[in-house]
Amino acid sequence: MKTPLKLLLCHHGTAGANRAEALAHELTVPGTTMIVHCLVVPELWAGMQGDDWLNNASTRDTFGSYVENMLENDARRELAGVAGRCKERGIAYEAVMRLGEPADVVLAVATETGADLVVIGPPRRKGEEGLRSRMDLEKLVRGLKCPLLIAPRP
Repeated sequence: MKTPLKLLLCHHGTAGANRAEALAHELTVPGTTMIVHCLVVPELWAGMQGDDWLNNASTRDTFGSYVENMLENDARRELAGVAGRCKERGIAYEAVMRLGEPADVVLAVATETGADLVVIGPPRRKGEEGLRSRMDLEKLVRGLKCPLLIAPRP
């Protein structure tokens, strides 16, 4: 049996990521395509402790645990959602979640998984909801060894 084509989908729950997922599903064919879902937790969350307003170590630790749990729950929800939609369509699915700088993580995961295509959402417009952790498109384009497809805006 031929190895399925691996489509690396970068998805973290934003409107742009949802557009990327829709595009990825348009490109997949059950039995011949696998979606590798890459969820990147930006490094900026690693140091989120509220030091500027929390005044003791115990409170900072409690807040840090709260933030970690919140991020973990959000990530699990996104992973489960994409996994469920792939299952409904009969598409093979694999999930990879990493903490780091988005472009670096995508480059590493694309190499590790042998991705044949990387699909991402369009850059977020000013005023759109969500964390503004920017993907370094130049680094991504220069470093990828496979094509990059950016989902169009509606």
